[in-house]
Amino acid sequence: MDAVASGEERAAVDELLGPPASGWAGAERDDQTFRVARSGREARDRRHLLLPALHALQSRVGWISPGGLNYVSERLTVPPAEAYGVATFYAMFSVEERPKTVVHVCDDLACRVNGAEDVCAGFESMFGPPGSRKTGRGWARSPCLGLCEQAPVALIQTSGDARPDRALVHVMVTDEEGRGAPSPFEGREGWGAARHGSPAAPQVDEIAPQIGDQGERETLRLLRRVGVVDPASIDDYRAHGGYEALRLALEHGPEWSIQQVTDSKLLGRGGAAFPTGVKWKAVAEQPVHPHFFICNADESEPGTFKDRVVMEQDPFAVVESLTIAGITTGCEQGYVYIRGEYPLAAERLGHAIGEARRHGFLGDDVMGHGTSFDIELRRGAGAYICGEETALFNSLEGKRGEPRNKPPFPVQRGLFGKPTGINNVETLINVLEILTIGGQAYAEIGTDGSTGPRLLCLSGHVANPGVYEVEHGVTLRDAIDMAGGMRGGGDPMAVLLGGAAGGFVGPDRLDIRLTFEDAREGGYTLGSGVVMAFDDSVDLGDLALRIARFFRDESCGQCVPCRVGTVRQEEALHRIASGRTLGTRQDEEGLLGDVAQVMRDASICGLGQTAANAVQSLFASFAMFPDGAGVAEESGA
Repeated sequence: MDAVASGEERAAVDELLGPPASGWAGAERDDQTFRVARSGREARDRRHLLLPALHALQSRVGWISPGGLNYVSERLTVPPAEAYGVATFYAMFSVEERPKTVVHVCDDLACRVNGAEDVCAGFESMFGPPGSRKTGRGWARSPCLGLCEQAPVALIQTSGDARPDRALVHVMVTDEEGRGAPSPFEGREGWGAARHGSPAAPQVDEIAPQIGDQGERETLRLLRRVGVVDPASIDDYRAHGGYEALRLALEHGPEWSIQQVTDSKLLGRGGAAFPTGVKWKAVAEQPVHPHFFICNADESEPGTFKDRVVMEQDPFAVVESLTIAGITTGCEQGYVYIRGEYPLAAERLGHAIGEARRHGFLGDDVMGHGTSFDIELRRGAGAYICGEETALFNSLEGKRGEPRNKPPFPVQRGLFGKPTGINNVETLINVLEILTIGGQAYAEIGTDGSTGPRLLCLSGHVANPGVYEVEHGVTLRDAIDMAGGMRGGGDPMAVLLGGAAGGFVGPDRLDIRLTFEDAREGGYTLGSGVVMAFDDSVDLGDLALRIARFFRDESCGQCVPCRVGTVRQEEALHRIASGRTLGTRQDEEGLLGDVAQVMRDASICGLGQTAANAVQSLFASFAMFPDGAGVAEESGA
């Protein structure tokens, strides 16, 4: 409580919040300070700035010191214990001093099967174990960084006057002379000889391979501007049809827009598949004001990267579609909550928001129609759970990102207790197509129960990983063939659908259709569009252990079924893998099934409810740990 912020820390916070207005808010105290104190609503109304303030400290000095945390608490009138609880909730924040440059090396599924363990071993041999500071350089293992099509990858998190955070792709560790590196690492002094990779600005057709084929490009709807339009140019965006949908929405009015979205039968693309028109109508009809609309860009499901590609390559489409959603549902303020590990996407979206405001597409008089709507960009800080809508609300409000019980539902009582609409990036950009061609025409694309185009994230061992646009109704085999099939030819040994919260299918199910109705009937999931294909070189037991560790780490700990269940799941898997079971193997598998059932039935949110899906699907369809002595995961048990 007595720790004092340094001048640098105070400057970082004041740059965000402005100079302190009184002695109670961090200024020098005088006689007047003890006569007047501001509290209540005026103090609480600034609580939502806690996460940005913590980002400011982390970015400036590389960690959140007790003095820095005290100063933030004082400026925002937040109890220090609560501020500490928030700071320790997010993986990208550190409350312990650490180097100003830390490399986060992904060791999740797509990177794991593409050499990540070799990269981690190289780091450990040169710089010590993760978290070690003996060399003055920091590195850590990381869950999926959303760059799966370019695996293995890493995120360089920097502070101070250094270059901003940035990602590296196709990472490899080389010897001291740099032999074997695909390209020089344009990195910090001392890292270059040991750590190499390509800066994450590849040719666009490497991340969205369809755009390299002129014939396929002409069929694209959601990706048609990717690789064509300059992501920094609003004029280029408008020259390729940008802001035509917003013009139509303003000319025809909210009821028309909602009707078009309803007629389109668009279902949410984030995993829940909720009817978008129903959600928008429910928000618009709420009598309580103000309303808010949020673009959920906290894309953290392992294996998912489609939203990142859209935000990086077509950011004005995200801004335009969120503006339409907000105006249509009676909102004057929108937010983009973007994943903290997406520095390039955040930079380009921030620029796009500023340009839209400057050209009259945001602000008090949108396109001269007398309608007010603006957008604020907020960065997450490394918490998978914040992809859950109510956890995201809490995060935006400056609280720990823990889910809320439902009801009340967000359309009734969401952000700041007000009616709130929320969709992910892919769902929103579909609206541009719907308003342009009409809801009924859109509904004719795909199948009756799964309308419109869909973005799939293909990775693992496919020949050409990347984001692919398909119409609902293609088969899993079709999708893999679009990505060039498997690198070594033949069929995959296993395919993960929907990410870590999804499930595995075997080669006997390659002809299943990728639609919502087929998924419900067939007992599989489309989730967030992950299609991660594995050849027979992969140890599925190792993948099961990594998924279990992921959910153990990412559980927010709020509810017992998830907090305890994810730990017990991982423990049982390790016992089966090592052959040191409690009782028989059948007993352990029965325990896994019981834990899975409890998590599904009693967890507060979707994280706990789906945390066992992938593991259960592996045991149901594959011979797991056949010798009872398989992998012993080195990194997280």
